[in-house]
Amino acid sequence: MSLRTDLVADLFGTVGRFRRTIRRAAGASFVGLTESQAELLRLVARQPGISVSAAAAELGLAANTASTLVSKLSSEGLLMRTPDPDDRRVGRLELTAPAQKLADASRAARRAALAEALDELDEDDTRALAEGLRVLAKLTTTLREKRS
Repeated sequence: MSLRTDLVADLFGTVGRFRRTIRRAAGASFVGLTESQAELLRLVARQPGISVSAAAAELGLAANTASTLVSKLSSEGLLMRTPDPDDRRVGRLELTAPAQKLADASRAARRAALAEALDELDEDDTRALAEGLRVLAKLTTTLREKRS
């Protein structure tokens, strides 16, 4: 096996385990929702007023898939979709008050769990992680540009 082949498998495995582990360490805040639904709510919490199409692009979803998620979350009272005042064809997304409370609690718990784990790293590992994140961000940009 080549180094690149190993990196592909290791990257998928490690990033996936990291995401699952941090969610578990923080506790379940979006109980009863699919991961895609929870990701959409977390995105809207970070970017209130994001358009449905921008959310789809950010999450790497087809527009109709994002629209289906928005409809489901809206019907469950977690998401509000309002027309953009300048272009009524564009839907803007906001969390409802109950969803905002869940998102805030989830974010705080994830950050606390991660901060606690980061405190256990030594300086060399912290620097290596910072460099690895820089490379991962560059890789993410490359993948996005190829998709566009």
